[in-house]
Amino acid sequence: MLKFNSGCKLHWFGLLFLIINSNFIYSQSLFKNNPNIIIILADDLGYADVGFNGSKDIPTPNIDKIAKGGVTFTRGYVSYAVCGPSRAGLITGRYQDKFGFAKNPLLAPNDAAMGLPLTEQTIANYLKQQNYTTTAIGKWHLGAHQTLRPNKRGFDEFYGFLSGGHRYFPEELTLQDLSEIKSQFDGYKTKLLRNNSRVEETEYLTDAFSREAVSFVKRKGNNPFFMYLAYNAPHSPLQATDKYLDRFKDIKDPKRRTYAAMVSAMDDGIGLLLNQLEQQNLTNNTLIFFLSDNGGPTNDNASNNSPLRGFKGDFFEGGIRVPFAMKWPAQITANTIYNKPVISLDIFATIVGYLGGKTKSELDGQDLLPFLKSDNNKYPHEFLYWRNFEKNKFAIIQHDFKLIEEQDNQKFLFNLGQDVKETNNLIQTNITKLDFLKKELWNWKKLLQTPKFDGLLDDDIYTKSHPDRYQITIHK
Repeated sequence: MLKFNSGCKLHWFGLLFLIINSNFIYSQSLFKNNPNIIIILADDLGYADVGFNGSKDIPTPNIDKIAKGGVTFTRGYVSYAVCGPSRAGLITGRYQDKFGFAKNPLLAPNDAAMGLPLTEQTIANYLKQQNYTTTAIGKWHLGAHQTLRPNKRGFDEFYGFLSGGHRYFPEELTLQDLSEIKSQFDGYKTKLLRNNSRVEETEYLTDAFSREAVSFVKRKGNNPFFMYLAYNAPHSPLQATDKYLDRFKDIKDPKRRTYAAMVSAMDDGIGLLLNQLEQQNLTNNTLIFFLSDNGGPTNDNASNNSPLRGFKGDFFEGGIRVPFAMKWPAQITANTIYNKPVISLDIFATIVGYLGGKTKSELDGQDLLPFLKSDNNKYPHEFLYWRNFEKNKFAIIQHDFKLIEEQDNQKFLFNLGQDVKETNNLIQTNITKLDFLKKELWNWKKLLQTPKFDGLLDDDIYTKSHPDRYQITIHK
């Protein structure tokens, strides 16, 4: 048996303390330089309705700070032209049609198949493996069943709603829970969820989501954090408080005025979040993405997609090209303009490219940092693809050229570099490019799955075949 004198004991105790402390410091160093990550997702925002894309009647100074402090993607796309599938693509980094998320999901709390399949890894799942603290705030729309909700998909915290839209005034949130719903759009009237518990909200919805975002940053703890801040503004119903409406008295169209007020409310909230990051000295190493889930539905909410053709639901540029910006002062030069096509799928891939580690499935996005931090003139993507299963519509982009295939064998071929408004159909004058893109699109189609669930357009049929759709006997 070894014996030590008192001096030796002090020596060994000191050595033991040093080892323990060194291990602690090492464990902290594993993630101390990892960035905080924030994805801010607007809902149904028009391409031209932010200052960094030229808006004149709706000031967005705080959203513009993200673009001016980093990079503006002039050709930023999403993977679908409506809410649910677009969000499924963003949150997984994969073309959603590859795993059957081909429709806008219904609000069906008893259906475990109605939403993002459990086979898919989310950004939050991946970041939990990297020791991140995670939160989802706002609109979910990836499944209402207990197994599909944010807290089961990698998020430590959730504050928001599960359906595809919501009312903004707290006094209109009259339903206590999903068990009281009688139809699809009753979901707009449910009280909000904090994790699995209903809460009594007292603020205008956009303000409430901004408040929760700021609160999370204040109490984030020592780990790096991931925030998925999914505003439902400016998605319908068009509702705004006088505080925001009074800013736009010069806008005569009442629909456009309310829409502008809703965008302004979101911009205010983003400003509060940016200020909180600054107060806690987190700005330099926080990676922020801002984008919309699809193009503006111009007739519904008076949004503006100029100069693009089309709107939400289209595969013309107005449906899939969105306001898109990225800011990370520690890595990205301010006031960068990037003109090559990128897509929302690149968000996950960019995060993985920096942090490392493996993902469950191969991602369809590209790490954007190598393209932003050098004189790399290559395109991040050789091709980008879209499918609308219900309308048998497809699209493909290769650099500047874009092919759209619609029903009844109608086709459009555009050179977006010369014709951003998509007015000059080239199918008769560039047969070689048309045939090449048709072949490439056909090869991609072979990778896709049929829809895993009925969608919003199947509401009546689904309800008839699921008479117990809302009959929840136990709900926690």
